Amino acid sequence: MKTTFFASAAAMLLATTALAEDRLSAVHAFPETLIYTQSFLSFVDKVNEAGEGVIQIDVRGGPEAIGMFQQPDAVRNGVVDMVYTPGSFYAGTVPEKDALVTANIAAPVARENGGLDLIDEIHQEKMGVKYLGWFDSGVCYNLWTRNEPSLDADGNLDVSGLKLRGNAVYNAFFSDYLGAQVIDLPTTDVYSGLERGVVDATGWTQIGLIDLKWNEFLNYRIEPCFFSTDLGVIVNLDKWESLSDESRQILTEVAIAHEAESAEALGEKRDEDFAALEEQGMQVVTLEGEAAENYLAAARGETLERMQELMSAHPSGAGNYDTLVDLFYDDSE
Repeated sequence: MKTTFFASAAAMLLATTALAEDRLSAVHAFPETLIYTQSFLSFVDKVNEAGEGVIQIDVRGGPEAIGMFQQPDAVRNGVVDMVYTPGSFYAGTVPEKDALVTANIAAPVARENGGLDLIDEIHQEKMGVKYLGWFDSGVCYNLWTRNEPSLDADGNLDVSGLKLRGNAVYNAFFSDYLGAQVIDLPTTDVYSGLERGVVDATGWTQIGLIDLKWNEFLNYRIEPCFFSTDLGVIVNLDKWESLSDESRQILTEVAIAHEAESAEALGEKRDEDFAALEEQGMQVVTLEGEAAENYLAAARGETLERMQELMSAHPSGAGNYDTLVDLFYDDSE
């Protein structure tokens, strides 16, 4: 009888412990093989190790589980608890994400100066999600082309005749300044688009080209680079508020640490990728002087103009515009 009592008590204790453990479901925007997804999965492993018995993240998969452009709505509506995705995939709801796109600082600086606290407040207000962290920052974008790019008499990039793949991150720059006719393709379709000749150029970050195998078709990198990655983790706000204080603390501390660790790791990865690509024959074409200055100014200016217009169209207005520009851009750089 006594043995039965103790066995029942132990079973109840185990059940109570299991119920006390918070669990989050998660998906990621890009395929598992991509370096950025690997970074997110590393973050998950860190949370699960630090949060054993307290908080665990269960990864359901990537775009094969929920379409990459449907993921932001899925986390907002509670279909999934956590999503790792570019802010540009929900720019219509939170146009302020363009402050990250046009940033010339990395996440640790924005964490310290209060920029990410403001981004979190805006996400909670406009989208009903917690902005947990800006991961894999400090990496910028280049234009990559199949054929040698053309420059005009003043050294400006000439994109006439170029079949340029675009997306929401950089279409304002590509269309309004470069005058390009862009062809929108999701990341998962770009390889086949290059293979079939649907596109012959694309914007992409400084790393990941080899992971995606786009280097099989792209032979030139145009400098200077522009923009910054805006990859972040968002969590359904109701789910966030239902977590224990200890769970929220673990998630926050691991996220802040991963912001710094991922920025450093991807900086090293960029150098490795550039070396590997150049060894394979990738050539670099660099805009110089006024042409380079105008190119960079336009990338930032056109994108900030888009941000301001979309913010002004929102009922809350563009009240944070100047603050965001100041927090995410260091004029001394």
